[in-house]
Amino acid sequence: MSDTIGLFGLGNMGDAVAARLAAHGPVIGYDPDSGRATEAAGKHGIRLAADLAEVAAAVGTVVLSLPTPAISARVVADLAPRLAAGSMIVETSTVNPSDVQALGALAEPYGVRLIDAAILSGVKQMYEGTSMLLIGGADADVAAAAPVLDALAARQKHFGPLGSGMAAKVINNAVAHAVMVVLVEAGSMARATGVSGHDLVELLIGEDAGLTRPLTHRFAERVLRGEYDGGMPTEAARKDSTLALGLAQDAEIPLFAIQAAHSVYELGLAEGLGRSDYASIARLWERWTGRPLHE
Repeated sequence: MSDTIGLFGLGNMGDAVAARLAAHGPVIGYDPDSGRATEAAGKHGIRLAADLAEVAAAVGTVVLSLPTPAISARVVADLAPRLAAGSMIVETSTVNPSDVQALGALAEPYGVRLIDAAILSGVKQMYEGTSMLLIGGADADVAAAAPVLDALAARQKHFGPLGSGMAAKVINNAVAHAVMVVLVEAGSMARATGVSGHDLVELLIGEDAGLTRPLTHRFAERVLRGEYDGGMPTEAARKDSTLALGLAQDAEIPLFAIQAAHSVYELGLAEGLGRSDYASIARLWERWTGRPLHE
């Protein structure tokens, strides 16, 4: 099977992916934007294909870097029948796990393997080779894709079956975006009460502070073990949350994320969790989903 790698999508991240792949071997790329494709070819020395069929005829492995799940689905539906059995598709586009699983179902009847390799970084990090890949797929398929994965990034984590890499990225991004809202709300409260933004940053990055300890202690040591005896009780967390809402109201600061989080502590008290460590709010989701969070 050819050692040439196919690449669909030469946008911002696709261009960086092209640079990484081209540093390790021959690449044939395609993008419907001819100007963008020509620019990538000039910068990275990749060969350009006139259409999807030309890529399929030249390669045994294809990397996708596309803007939407619908485009990925159209490409895989057209590509899979043209690839030789045993070929590999590596989906790096940010999509949902269900989207990746649907792509796998499109490829499987033709004997084409597919894995997801979500990119946890920005474009700059991909160019520099400092990205991390969050990978999902069968062990044998991930092992077979190792040369391509290694060309893209030295840091890799295989989470589990197909779609799990994308799940990890979507969850990570959700945390980042939600925390950003909390930080802006916190910064607004700090500004209104004479606490400088720099002092707030210094406070929050401490190992015992509000950003780190909920993860390293309450989630890692309590939720994952299902241990909620002792510690700061939910009723105390609810009291602190009430104080924060009062501070914001006094300063006429609108709250969205912090206000929503307060509702969970109210529910926790109503469900009898008042004396348990406030990490026990995890039990609410265990009841609602029927799935344990402890491991």
